[in-house]
Amino acid sequence: MKELLSLVLFSSLGASVGFAQAAKTRLAVVGLDHDHVWGLLETLAKTPQAELVAIADPHPELVAKAKAKVPASVKFFSDYVEMLDQVKPDAVIVTTANHRHLEILRACAQRHVHFFTEKPMAATGADAREMARLAREANIKLMVNYWNAWAPATQEAYARLKAGELGPIQKMIIEFGHEGPKEIGVSKEFADWLYDPEKNGAGALMDFACYGADWALWVKGRPQRVYAYALKLKTAQHNNVEDDAVVLLEYPDAAAILLPSWDWPYGKGQAEFFGPKGSFLVLGDGLLFQPAHQGTTVKNPNGTPVSTQPVPAEKENGVAYFLHCLRDDQPIEGPATAELNVGVNEIIDAAKGSIRTGCAVELPAE
Repeated sequence: MKELLSLVLFSSLGASVGFAQAAKTRLAVVGLDHDHVWGLLETLAKTPQAELVAIADPHPELVAKAKAKVPASVKFFSDYVEMLDQVKPDAVIVTTANHRHLEILRACAQRHVHFFTEKPMAATGADAREMARLAREANIKLMVNYWNAWAPATQEAYARLKAGELGPIQKMIIEFGHEGPKEIGVSKEFADWLYDPEKNGAGALMDFACYGADWALWVKGRPQRVYAYALKLKTAQHNNVEDDAVVLLEYPDAAAILLPSWDWPYGKGQAEFFGPKGSFLVLGDGLLFQPAHQGTTVKNPNGTPVSTQPVPAEKENGVAYFLHCLRDDQPIEGPATAELNVGVNEIIDAAKGSIRTGCAVELPAE
């Protein structure tokens, strides 16, 4: 009889555990006015562990567009707080103007809802620091998503850099940008806040220097000083924000040059790292290595292709990684962490200060 009772209890426990592991993670989206949301919705639809349960956004045209792309079971709200209270999701994906991230994180922290946002973490360093504090105290996961973080070339390059294949990193040149939001045809709702210095936090500087700052902090750590200048090359548009910037990060033994721009003649996203043993050039779709050369002529200045390792399933994209960390209770790591992205916002704040004053800005130690 005891053996039979034990077998029944064991079977019930096993079924309970199996159900918990099989249950999908209930996700809600806050905001449709960030054009990256449409790619994220496609990714969610292809992710078996994810269940999209609700979307909150006040724009009727965007809501109509979203309704045509998601299951009929998804509930829609104009107010995200009402959504949080009624639907009670496990986590949210935030695709709104940057200046709203803190208020949304605060509401999520109060309800113990995990938080995923598209880059950058916030509009200011002060907001980012407060977000990190609230998430830490509420014991919720906070992740900042960069599309390039999940590229095989990025992951391969980082592993090789940390293994010392170039020796100490002495210079980083990181170029991200495109022809401009208006030129590439972003939605009106996206443009409304991208060109707003308060809602976005800056212009091209915020939009694309965050990639370079994220790379630099991930690979080399916190710089000592930041120098920057900005330009408005599209004078006919009368924008309130800069469309081009140059940012110099100073280290005791290295420099990082960030070149964010809405004035590239085409989309550009690459990071180049130099050390005494050679260089790596990280592109969206590949990795190139150029060894140090003692002669005067280099046949392939950018380098030759390096094979990359297959990306594990949990790192194929930001949604997969976020779900992996939630479902397996793993810490957010790498370029997506709150701690690193506080530094990203602080670097951009320092760059804005340098642009205002024309002087380099000391970056306080952590």
